[in-house]
Amino acid sequence: MNDKILILDFGSQVTQLIARRVREAGVYCEIVPFNASDDILDSFKPAGIILSGGPASVTHADTPRAPARIFGLGIPVLGICYGQQTMVDQLGGNVTTSDHQEFGRAFVDVRENCALFDGVWKTGDREQVWMSHGDHVDRLPEGFSVVATSEGAPFAAIANDEKKFYGVQFHPEVMHTPHGAELLKNFVLNICTCSGDWTMASFRETKIQEIRDQVGSGKVICGLSGGVDSSVVAVLIHEAIGDQLTCVYVDHGLMRAGESDQVVSLFREHYNINLVHRDASDLFLGELAGVTDPEKKRKIIGKLFIDVFEEEARNIGGADFLAQGTLYPDVIESVSFIGGPSVTIKSHHNVGGLPERMNMSLVEPLRELFKDEVRELGRELGLHNDFVSRHPFPGPGLAIRIPGEITREKADILRKADAIYLEEIRNAGLYDTIWQAFAVLLPVKTVGVMGDARTYDHVCALRAVTSTDGMTADYYPFPHDFLGRTATRIINEVRGINRVVYDVTSKPPGTIEWE
Repeated sequence: MNDKILILDFGSQVTQLIARRVREAGVYCEIVPFNASDDILDSFKPAGIILSGGPASVTHADTPRAPARIFGLGIPVLGICYGQQTMVDQLGGNVTTSDHQEFGRAFVDVRENCALFDGVWKTGDREQVWMSHGDHVDRLPEGFSVVATSEGAPFAAIANDEKKFYGVQFHPEVMHTPHGAELLKNFVLNICTCSGDWTMASFRETKIQEIRDQVGSGKVICGLSGGVDSSVVAVLIHEAIGDQLTCVYVDHGLMRAGESDQVVSLFREHYNINLVHRDASDLFLGELAGVTDPEKKRKIIGKLFIDVFEEEARNIGGADFLAQGTLYPDVIESVSFIGGPSVTIKSHHNVGGLPERMNMSLVEPLRELFKDEVRELGRELGLHNDFVSRHPFPGPGLAIRIPGEITREKADILRKADAIYLEEIRNAGLYDTIWQAFAVLLPVKTVGVMGDARTYDHVCALRAVTSTDGMTADYYPFPHDFLGRTATRIINEVRGINRVVYDVTSKPPGTIEWE
């Protein structure tokens, strides 16, 4: 992979979308913190550099700046939003606080042609973009020209074609900038002259070699949940190191109906992978008893997972590495991505490193991928379609779908309701259209009437969303007859539920899961 793009992260919540657009153009890329060391720059040898957006203000002296040497490497640089502003500031221009902030959809007027716009936008066009800024450039460095303007950004796009430096105030990486992906493709293919021949097959080969280099002759223990992430991790690592891998499937009593049997049978019958099946439901449910705070639930589950893995590692004679199916949406919602200053949304049980007492290092080959990319890798690996196409299922399982106290009785009630809901979705031929669907057992009870008798039972909320990467999502618009039919079945067939509601919240402002 000689054609590579380096993305310097200034803490934007959508930095990884830049990487996705670059990869979609067939070019390999990596994201590193804005203060990347000289070692990274020297070893990576990028064909071009992209500076991401970020929450800081260039008008403050103590905010992030790009390594000054990148502007002397003789390679193209593209600055996006904050990235544009710090590039301008560092090269002798000026950035000021704007009287006209722009957040959301905006329009830019193309004033001049440049290599970034070639074949996409032309002079005189008015184009929709997505803005998110309170500062703007008000004086350009020497050699730059204005190539597009907007109402709130007089320097919405700037170019120095001679040095191949470009800056845009808008976000081309998000879907709300309709031609943004084409602009990024222009940058990596035409300006950086990358060949565009990187594929998921290439990623597979690269990761297999990385795993071999990291693990050597050591033993790896993998937490297998049965979801697509951990399944792909297991198959990928097994392809790399074979019998050095042992998978541990932990049934914490919060799995979906039939989940354990399906996972165990698939990996024992279809793959020659060492698999330990551990029923730890009493342990998990016991520790969760009486706990209502969602963050405490996640931390308890994360700690118990580690405890169980430690125990199973000892049982197989010790392990040097713990493999996890951590994805980028998990990381960016839990901690700042590889050093960037992103805002924490919520903790994930598989993010944040290992306790110091553990003598294992993490192996996380999917840490920079989105869910749809993981599915593509799964298909590349020949993973069974039942697992590749499955809706996401969180590591904490039903624990984060039972707001309030968790009990075995509540888990059993929710399991039955969830199974009916998914069955109705499959019967309607909608399973592959929906990104994720699940039932939630609410911590409230309501009065009902069943058989002329009063009931006082739980409320069940149904959730279904469409998405491409899990970072944003919208609710799925079920027909009312589907919702009515599903609600009737749940109320009739699941003792303990007498009312069903449907969640129509998008992400943002909500998250996909309830906790």
